[in-house]
Amino acid sequence: MKSKLLLLPLLLWMFAITANPQVTVNVTNKSVRETLKEIERKSEYKFFFNESLAGLEKQTSLNVNDADIAKVMSMLLAGTGIDYRVEENNLIVLVAKSVPATRLTASQQTNRTITGTITDPSGEPIIGATIVLKDDPATGTVTDFDGNFALQVTGNPVLQVSYIGYTTQEVATQGLSTLNIILSEDTQQLDELVVVGYMVQRKESLTGSMQSISSDKLKDITTPSVENMLNSKAPGVYVAPGSGQPGSAGSIVIRGKSTVNGSTDPLWVIDGVIVGSSAGSLNPSDIESMTILKDAASTAIYGSQGANGVIVVTTKNPSADKLSVTFSAKAGVTNLYKGNLQVMNGQELYDYYSAFSNREEIVFPRWNPELRNSNFDWWDLASQTGNIQEYNLSLSGGTEQLRSLVSVGVYDEVGAVKGYDYTRYNLLYKTDYRPSDWLTIKPFISGSRRDIDNRQYSVSAMYSALPWDSPFDEEGNIVGHYSDRWVNSNSTNYLYDLQYNFNNSTTYEFMGNFDFDIKFTDWLTFSSVNNIKYNNYSAKTYTDPRSSSGEGVDGRINEYRTSMQRLYTNQLLRFNKLIGKHSVGALLAYEYNDYSGESLSSTGIGFVPGFQILDVTAKPELARGGVSEWAVQSVFSNINYAYDNRYLAQLSLRRDGASNFGDNAKYGNFFSISGGWNIHQEEFFQNDVVDQLKIRASYGSVGNRPSSLYPQYDLYAVSAGNSYNGESGALISQIGNKDLTWEKSYTAGVGVDLSLYQRVRLTLDYYDKNTSDLLYQVPVPGVTGVTRVWRNIGAVRNKGFEAILGVDIISNKDLVWTVDANIGLNRNKVTELYGERDAATGEVAPIILGDGIGIAGSANRILREGADADTWYIPEWAGVNPQTGAPQWYRTVKNENGEEVRELTEKYAQANQVEMGAYTPKFFGGFSTTLTYKQFDTNMVFGYSVGGKIYNYTRAEYDSDGAYSDRNQMRLMPSWKRWEKPGDIATHPVASYNNPSLSNKVSSRYLEDGTYLKMRTLSLGYNFALPQMNIENVRVFLTGENLFTITDYSGVDPEIPSYDDGSGVSRVVGVTTTVYPSTRKFLLGFNLTF
Repeated sequence: MKSKLLLLPLLLWMFAITANPQVTVNVTNKSVRETLKEIERKSEYKFFFNESLAGLEKQTSLNVNDADIAKVMSMLLAGTGIDYRVEENNLIVLVAKSVPATRLTASQQTNRTITGTITDPSGEPIIGATIVLKDDPATGTVTDFDGNFALQVTGNPVLQVSYIGYTTQEVATQGLSTLNIILSEDTQQLDELVVVGYMVQRKESLTGSMQSISSDKLKDITTPSVENMLNSKAPGVYVAPGSGQPGSAGSIVIRGKSTVNGSTDPLWVIDGVIVGSSAGSLNPSDIESMTILKDAASTAIYGSQGANGVIVVTTKNPSADKLSVTFSAKAGVTNLYKGNLQVMNGQELYDYYSAFSNREEIVFPRWNPELRNSNFDWWDLASQTGNIQEYNLSLSGGTEQLRSLVSVGVYDEVGAVKGYDYTRYNLLYKTDYRPSDWLTIKPFISGSRRDIDNRQYSVSAMYSALPWDSPFDEEGNIVGHYSDRWVNSNSTNYLYDLQYNFNNSTTYEFMGNFDFDIKFTDWLTFSSVNNIKYNNYSAKTYTDPRSSSGEGVDGRINEYRTSMQRLYTNQLLRFNKLIGKHSVGALLAYEYNDYSGESLSSTGIGFVPGFQILDVTAKPELARGGVSEWAVQSVFSNINYAYDNRYLAQLSLRRDGASNFGDNAKYGNFFSISGGWNIHQEEFFQNDVVDQLKIRASYGSVGNRPSSLYPQYDLYAVSAGNSYNGESGALISQIGNKDLTWEKSYTAGVGVDLSLYQRVRLTLDYYDKNTSDLLYQVPVPGVTGVTRVWRNIGAVRNKGFEAILGVDIISNKDLVWTVDANIGLNRNKVTELYGERDAATGEVAPIILGDGIGIAGSANRILREGADADTWYIPEWAGVNPQTGAPQWYRTVKNENGEEVRELTEKYAQANQVEMGAYTPKFFGGFSTTLTYKQFDTNMVFGYSVGGKIYNYTRAEYDSDGAYSDRNQMRLMPSWKRWEKPGDIATHPVASYNNPSLSNKVSSRYLEDGTYLKMRTLSLGYNFALPQMNIENVRVFLTGENLFTITDYSGVDPEIPSYDDGSGVSRVVGVTTTVYPSTRKFLLGFNLTF
């Protein structure tokens, strides 16, 4: 209500004011060009003209006060040969005065008129675009309000078409009398438009921290996951990639981790609709641009959903006039990237065991030297050259009144690990219907289907299976389970099970909009966004009675289904008014988001091999279902103000109500205030070096909710395990907390935007983000049957710095070479823990956390005031005793003075846990370079990360010093050395059968530096036209992805994959296990535009 009252006087004030644009200017002996800039600075008029227009350098003197623009222009342009016309919104277009036509000789060509329409990529007409003859720039015209133009020419000249903010085009006219020209946006222009929270703003007028990425930066990336497209593209945006498995999606962290137990995923907004914590099945080829909102000035308008940042996606819009057809195709191959984790062959493994200090205790049934010659390659068995195919077709066209776009796409990938096929189908339909000047109707439909056929070979066996054991006998038949032919005769042969077992799934996703805009006046618009999203997932798992996991129950069939429906509506009133030098924009809105989901799982056991229908099972084993619901409603407002495009201010207010809080804390209030100063617009700051200099500052708040749907309620669970005298009963499963409240993050930030010589672009940002009331499930004594309770436990602080640098090293007609780089660093610290403080130390007892994955015996983390929230808490490794080869750790003891000191111990049980750094990198980012020569182009993108401690759990299994005799071991890295004799300075202790030294237990031995440099993409392209086939442009390209990685990390990949614990929340946990390796891709493709 308060926000409405604030906006009402503002609206009344705008209604009351009328302004007659007058001009005051005083210049002496300045060129017409400089005088035009002076008028722009001192009035609301903007001028558009061709830079080569004759007469702009004429010297003039002008002194007028509060004069009409017609009088000013008449005086200024006298004797220049320049004419002008005034368009809407105080736009003045300058053109050369018409020259009377001379009589043509018989040998000369006759005059003709060329007409056409100029639009932007979305089909919007470009008003005031300049069209001139390339060989005679003094002859030309400009487009009208509808983007139309007409120009009399002689012969077949080449036209040059230009407009501020767009790339200049040269258009041949031979054989053509009507032209439809689409100008592509020049992303280097200072005045580019950026889609931000519920509005579109010019970049120059922004006061928040954000980065916009156009489709040009994404076009050569081949992935079905939109999340993975952002890797190394923006500072402060850390992308934990999915595995190399087809269809795998990554997880994104923006500006550090500001929660302990909740999701770190940002909010995704697609075409104005809040869709949740992921982009879903959106087709990457349908994306026009993505804008990453980072600070409070940008995200506070999203309130409780913007705590982890916001990613705003704009899909491609329909274009007007002629039908435009775009078709693209890619095909390529993939292969697995092994990284530095190389397992031993048969000879190496035999020699490894032979060097054991207690090799006489080895009890393998086939332990003999012949094993040196037994070498089956389990990696080669499971891996293959995968293949990718992607096809996309887009049709767009219509009139100014009705225009539509239809896009269809198919993505198919056969995995580089055998037995896994992923296929996705996409459909997008958008229409823009304008039955009148005041009404625009915008229906939107998108849909997808994803099919997965999973008979995948075992990834873990690629590393763990002994090279001495072959899954085949001498005749090539598959060996059964627990074979006496194997050294590891207690193991199953997964290849035997793959003859029968499988899992397949299908996912349907649908999203439909019915949006409309009502334009009351040129400055007041009502917008309505109404969306429904539906998702249905079904899966079947078949476990044959002959398989190892099915023989005990005579086979098992499981069918699982889940469906989700999400309703979203947003009713928004927009106000935009330019009054003299005052520009005011405001909005007032109501938003509602409602989610409901259902799940059903049914399992039956006992059937004849080969039957794959649940009906044929002998008896049910499990039947389970669930329903989940939540809702959020919000009111919010935003006010933007600019004076003379120099001084900028913004205020956002939002109030959210969420169903997963109790009555005591159901609503939360969020705000932001920000400002900016365009110094380059000041009269005292006029020079030929600095094109833009803007400073920004902001402060505001956002919130976060718990991942649990009902933390405020006491919940009870009914199951067969809770029974009395054979009767099922209900036991309490959760103790509610009615006082649980929002996580709140207060962020302050400052930034600088700088552009020099129209070639160098630099953006700097510093932020300080304080999050309080951290949500966490605190462990409690289990006497009631409940072991955890939701509570607000403390506060955490993130401080960081980000920088973006872009340089156009060469920029001319034939050759353009640009370099872009970004860097982000974040420092995290727990500032407060809630609880009882120790009277002596004044400290709250720290909270010990697991590794985030739940591996038994894995590393712990600690939450302690003053420490990083991702700090490892494990025993400290002290290396190898050079005299005995025994492993060593540190332990804490008290000396004779009662002081705590560290000393060596060879007994693991004596080593105590200490803080051993965090997996947060010191800094990370990316850099790229693009070189364009005539029709050729090449692009390279690199990503890097420096610092951060990764816990490499795979080494506990495959670098175990003899602890595991049922799995293969890894080769030592070149810098490693195993102890052999007294005096050796070694990284690895003496190995022994079953490893009684416990050297492979959890310790900092397996913490490794996560520093890396990756070449993410390399692309080569060639562009040409085929006018005889009505093809405007053909682009043929070759792309390589994930080509190399430079790192000392001993695992498969130092980029930590995200982990999903089954709740649907992806987290970056800092632990690596045996995962599907990343893949290299090599693709050949082409794009056709008709």
